[in-house]
Amino acid sequence: MAEFIAPPCDGVIEILHQDEHLLLINKPSGLLSLSGKNPLNKDSVHYRLVQDFPTATLLHRLDFGTSGIMLVALNKQVNGLLTQQFQQRTIGKTYTAVLYGDLPNEQGKIDFPIAKDVEHFPLMKICHDTGKPAKSHYQVIARHPQGLSTRVRFSPITGRTHQLRIHSQQIGHPILGCDLYHNQQSQQLAPRLLLHATSLSFIHPITLEKMNCLCPSPF
Repeated sequence: MAEFIAPPCDGVIEILHQDEHLLLINKPSGLLSLSGKNPLNKDSVHYRLVQDFPTATLLHRLDFGTSGIMLVALNKQVNGLLTQQFQQRTIGKTYTAVLYGDLPNEQGKIDFPIAKDVEHFPLMKICHDTGKPAKSHYQVIARHPQGLSTRVRFSPITGRTHQLRIHSQQIGHPILGCDLYHNQQSQQLAPRLLLHATSLSFIHPITLEKMNCLCPSPF
């Protein structure tokens, strides 16, 4: 697969919450989380943030096409404490997605182990032998009147690379606009990946306040 060169991103990073310890931001679709090795892929969430917040470090990533909430630490202590919350899976996350076709159930759990596809980098693959456990819960929010698509709320139980995208494809309902995991129709039905990080909940590592951040889907 040819090296990916990100096109210029005109979208801006919106700051949803800011204090002396951390940021909650809304990442636009079409922006890398971290800069790539290729100088043409310098623009990223991290590159933009450190211009104004030199000590900023990303605690997690969103895929290039995914928009929505990201949590950013502003010092090493907070980075370490929040990393523990991610590792302990005590941070709650939900995503909004529009899937191809009409899902048969109102809710369900997708449970397929995910491994790197070394022959087709950067793709991931479902592999019951070498894959790491990956579980996603979904709930239907709305259905297209003609059954063309289904809007769902995803609650990932694990956080594997490309998890929601490959899980959606695996059940026969890929996310609209996805360039990596799609069928003949699903990629063409949307101008962007219709996946958005909608909510994030965690315990503020300094104030110990329960933080519940919401960022409505733009699609």
